[in-house]
Amino acid sequence: MKKITPCVKILFLMAAMAMTSCSNNDKTASQPDNQSDAQNVTSSINIRYIDADSIAAHYNLAKDFKEAQLRQISKMDNAQRTRGAEIQKLGNSIQQKINSNGYLSQESFNADQELLNKKQVEAQNYLASLQREAEQEMLQQQMQLTDSIESFIKEFNKTKGYDAILYKAAGVYFNPALDITDEVIKGLNARYVKSSAN
Repeated sequence: MKKITPCVKILFLMAAMAMTSCSNNDKTASQPDNQSDAQNVTSSINIRYIDADSIAAHYNLAKDFKEAQLRQISKMDNAQRTRGAEIQKLGNSIQQKINSNGYLSQESFNADQELLNKKQVEAQNYLASLQREAEQEMLQQQMQLTDSIESFIKEFNKTKGYDAILYKAAGVYFNPALDITDEVIKGLNARYVKSSAN
């Protein structure tokens, strides 16, 4: 009878191990179900994308802002040329007087030199002011453009019911069938009313 007892203990131990193994297998078997549930949820997400470069090229507000920026750059270039020509002319005049002994006193030379320095500082300050003005205007335009696109997308999606609309640059690859850029551009341009300020 004593020999049977160790055998019974071994059998019980083996049975316990088998039960533990079965319960672990049950957990493992249930994981693919959880994964397949996650895959089902992922595959049912309704995502679209838009191309920001195309919107910048074809949205009338963006085109108007680009034209305004080109005008601002042209204004700065003209101001730089005009002020530069004035300073160059004054500098040449001073040099001619020096070469022809046109200065009768050190004071008259110093006065012209101060005038040249003053004109240079004024030109630098004016051009810096134009630069700041242009940067501020571009920042305002970028904010307005972003707000316009985002508010349109929110309204647009009320009827479409997409789970997400991404910018194309946010991913490495998107199926071209998910591209709604043309539709968005048409809607943006239909809604846009050009103001007299642009």
